[in-house]
Amino acid sequence: MPDLTHGDDAAAVNSLRSAVMRLSRRLKHQRVDESLSPTEMSVLGTLSNCGQATPGELARKEHVQPPSMTRIVALLEGKGLVRLEPHPEDRRQKVVTKTEQAEAMLAESRAKRNAFLAALVDGLDEDEWAKLRAAAPVLEKLAHL
Repeated sequence: MPDLTHGDDAAAVNSLRSAVMRLSRRLKHQRVDESLSPTEMSVLGTLSNCGQATPGELARKEHVQPPSMTRIVALLEGKGLVRLEPHPEDRRQKVVTKTEQAEAMLAESRAKRNAFLAALVDGLDEDEWAKLRAAAPVLEKLAHL
């Protein structure tokens, strides 16, 4: 394991953190619907990946407190982007599912962000693009650890 506290490895970690944060901020500004917060968009993205979830499951996945998730789900439901349905096994709970409107908005948002990244990548040379393509699975792994 490399020493991530000193020398070149520490500098690489610092550079990676800084670059990921700057790129993330720039991507967050590439929004289709300005009325949705980044957290609301993240919840919709999570639902797109997992299909459906209880508010408690969403709170865990999004690293927020359950009361906060309850408010977020209520806002999204009011905007017609999610629907609440009875839990199939526990009638005390609800299951949150994204609507077709949310899926269309997410698809448009992904297309806009992909176009933004593609424009940035267009400024890379072949060697830089090959390195970035090779790094993508590693970054994906880090995002899910």
